[in-house]
Amino acid sequence: MTTIALGFLPKPLMISSDGLLPSIKLDPRITSSYKYRQIRNSILEIGLIEPLSVSAVDRKTGHHLVLDGHLRLHAMRELGITEIPCLVATDDETFTYNNRLNRVSTIQEHLMIRRAMDRGISAAKLAKGLCIDVSLLKKKSGLLDGICEEVVDILKDHDFSTEVAPALRRMKLTRQVECAELMVAANSITASYARALLAATPSEMLVAGKKPLRQVALSQEQLARMENEMSNLLTQYKIAEQSHGEDMLNLMLARGYIVKLMDNPRVMRYIQRSFPEILEEFSKIVEVTSIET
Repeated sequence: MTTIALGFLPKPLMISSDGLLPSIKLDPRITSSYKYRQIRNSILEIGLIEPLSVSAVDRKTGHHLVLDGHLRLHAMRELGITEIPCLVATDDETFTYNNRLNRVSTIQEHLMIRRAMDRGISAAKLAKGLCIDVSLLKKKSGLLDGICEEVVDILKDHDFSTEVAPALRRMKLTRQVECAELMVAANSITASYARALLAATPSEMLVAGKKPLRQVALSQEQLARMENEMSNLLTQYKIAEQSHGEDMLNLMLARGYIVKLMDNPRVMRYIQRSFPEILEEFSKIVEVTSIET
């Protein structure tokens, strides 16, 4: 049985602030930004929720390199906090880690808020720490109520408004998945798009079996057309998704074949003499070093 090595030690360690070295230089203006004030107030009001990520200790200097959490480190130093909880990497793959680092998504933010509230932190105190209104905090904390796990998995890496969830919540689970896939495919995870999808959803696909009270003023013909277009779009998306890998392989093989043709002097002379317009297009294809997925 293969054993998978952990990238970080399983439990955070308390490390002295003086033993942490930043891996990037922060812009001095960052301390006046809303994001920084939000982080600082959060630490001041409720403490640190997410530990810093740091490299393994340098045996020569005794220091750890900060991989993620520079703003948190700056804020804690400003607040006079000397002992900081850190997740310590088990190897030195700092380049790979930083290269794959993602910002906090909407769902990750929801999970952090839920974790803080489960620890007994009041909504008022948490809202003050995050510099947001209590009503918005409650929307963020209840974001996934009534949302199926498949949708959570589809949207987990995306940033979107909390107003998207109420529209999805009115739909049955299979319809939720369809609409989430459509929004991601269209790169438009917005409240207005979610409400449009809700308006185009057949009554039998709604949780209550009927349209919401504030229904968009559309005729039955327009609704039928929207439902048909949405269904066609989802079908096309799934077909494209299934054939994407094969299409990419065929394109790369075709490019490789064209490269070999153009490396042949006799073939090049023939194409230059008989099909100069094709040669121009072949040259453009050869110049492509990668195909974006």
